[in-house]
Amino acid sequence: MRTLISPSLMCMNLMEIKQQLAVLDARADFLHIDIMDGHYVKNLTLSPFFIEQIRPYTQVALDVHLMVEEPTDFIEVIAKAGADYICPHAETINRDAFRVINQIRSLGKKVGVVLNPATPISFIQSYLHLLDKITVMTVDPGYAGQPFIVEMLKKIEELRDLKNRHGYRYLIEIDGSCNQRTYNLLLGAGAEVLIVGTSGLFNLHENLETGWDMMINHIEQAKGALQESA
Repeated sequence: MRTLISPSLMCMNLMEIKQQLAVLDARADFLHIDIMDGHYVKNLTLSPFFIEQIRPYTQVALDVHLMVEEPTDFIEVIAKAGADYICPHAETINRDAFRVINQIRSLGKKVGVVLNPATPISFIQSYLHLLDKITVMTVDPGYAGQPFIVEMLKKIEELRDLKNRHGYRYLIEIDGSCNQRTYNLLLGAGAEVLIVGTSGLFNLHENLETGWDMMINHIEQAKGALQESA
């Protein structure tokens, strides 16, 4: 399977948003949009209004990561704004996970769930078969540029094995420290979607097209190294 790329828009240069969106629209598989409420995590980033504003400028699937205490306060509004995937954190929905999943589906959207580093897969075991995507946080949530948590590789491997064993349809996505230093570890463990931010894409070169080509080269080098070691 081809490795899918999801640039994190909180890391882009917002002073050049139209130009950068044009570059990403021609290349990315998803566009990752973080919505934080200042409560679930001590930070505020993008918003439903941001989704609405960029939707006319891209045909790429908008993948919305809800780092909020009450995802049901956001689901309908971000669906109407143009989100394609809606992905709350497992801890915020488990009291009514099936109702939340049904709500997202009823709005015609794909369903994802996000696992914090300390959250085990068993937390979502009862509804794995309903998910389109599972995002493994390889850093604690809330801020960009945090160090990679190597213990998450086992979680990625376990999700890969469960998917293969049971025929689940979810994509295995990674959020946090996806860059040249970690691609070989993540891809070797079973990562299918890489969320790339400052270290993986936007800080590679002042020209985003050049930076994208550099990123792809890093990923291909990691794949080549994996094939040689197989």
